[in-house]
Amino acid sequence: MKILQVNKYHYYRAGAEKYYLDISNELKKQGHELAYFAMQDENNINSKWSKYFVSKLDFHNLSYKDKLKLPGRIIYSLEAKRKFKKIVEDFKPDVIHAHNIYHHISPSILSVAKKKNIPVILHLQDYKIISPNYNIYSHGKNHWDYCGGRFYRCLFNKCFKNSYIQSFLVSLEYFVHHYLINIYNKNVDVFIAPSLFMKEKASMFSVEAEKIAVINNHIQDNEISNEAQPKGDYWLYFGRLAVEKGIQDLISALNKIDDNSKLKIAGDGPYKKELEDLILKLKLNDRVEFLGKKQKQELKEIIKKAKAVIIPSIWPENFPFALLETIAMGKPAIIANSGGMPEIINHEENGFIFEAGNVDDLKEKMLNIDKIDYMNMANKALESSKKYKLSKTIIDLTLLYNKLVIKK
Repeated sequence: MKILQVNKYHYYRAGAEKYYLDISNELKKQGHELAYFAMQDENNINSKWSKYFVSKLDFHNLSYKDKLKLPGRIIYSLEAKRKFKKIVEDFKPDVIHAHNIYHHISPSILSVAKKKNIPVILHLQDYKIISPNYNIYSHGKNHWDYCGGRFYRCLFNKCFKNSYIQSFLVSLEYFVHHYLINIYNKNVDVFIAPSLFMKEKASMFSVEAEKIAVINNHIQDNEISNEAQPKGDYWLYFGRLAVEKGIQDLISALNKIDDNSKLKIAGDGPYKKELEDLILKLKLNDRVEFLGKKQKQELKEIIKKAKAVIIPSIWPENFPFALLETIAMGKPAIIANSGGMPEIINHEENGFIFEAGNVDDLKEKMLNIDKIDYMNMANKALESSKKYKLSKTIIDLTLLYNKLVIKK
């Protein structure tokens, strides 16, 4: 089968890119022919298809000329549409699988596929399909009241980066895509939701439920540990340092535990300075260590030696790879009851679930780690990871691809 994979970044950058590249590599191993459409970037993996890629757009380094072009590029990129038409005509795919295309590519490409009667799948890795603000979270809480027909509230409340200008732009984008031209529902055959939670929210606000297939995110088969790991001597958070990740709640919970236990934080992000200030204020300098961003193999060793991995997200995590990687190492996780994470963790079986934003509840769950049969929980965590093998994901995807091609 000839499959055209589409994503704005063509390198391992975040969860969406991991999914896009992992499944592409596995599909190629199984004999499928793949082409790629993405954005030009010096970090990209080399590809013979790069001549079709759209020009780079860096929101952090825009020239005056780029700023003038920005609304057109975000809302309906004619460059992306033109180049996408060319790759479709040259490659002649049987199916198109689009991942993260917002802003840098835009959904202008979708109508190209529709005109040529090529089935299109759109992967819902974030909440952009239902809200102008892709991660829902702003001003200290999750704003479901910005979704669907109430998108204009995003503008009034500066929901996107606390900026009226940027909130206006993403609100206009949402209005055009969903109400003026209805570009997604008209041109996408199937939406893939990584979690039941995402399916529920998408069908509530913008997409017909029967057009949504649930295919979970994955863990590579060879990355599942042969055995569960014994209890280590520190708590661990790894990932992006952002306010919606709730790391400030984790630090506050640690402050309420007087056993002198340690917390290690691996990763980087825009909220690091505020976290450092909080640690100074609470006088936890000797108990919290920032490790910085770690490469895959080094991070594995850090996870192995942890007491538990804690994911205290305030925003509704979709189906995070960080959690899948944790249980695949045979390590229990303590998670907030946000988004799709409770679909992975069964409370008091393969980990603990606490109420998002509730510091006292998080503290209690952290203390409970020392009151259970640790290795029993670790073994159950490891066993539960096997449901999410990449090999199973590929079976589910190819069945979906075949179904769409046969229907064409």
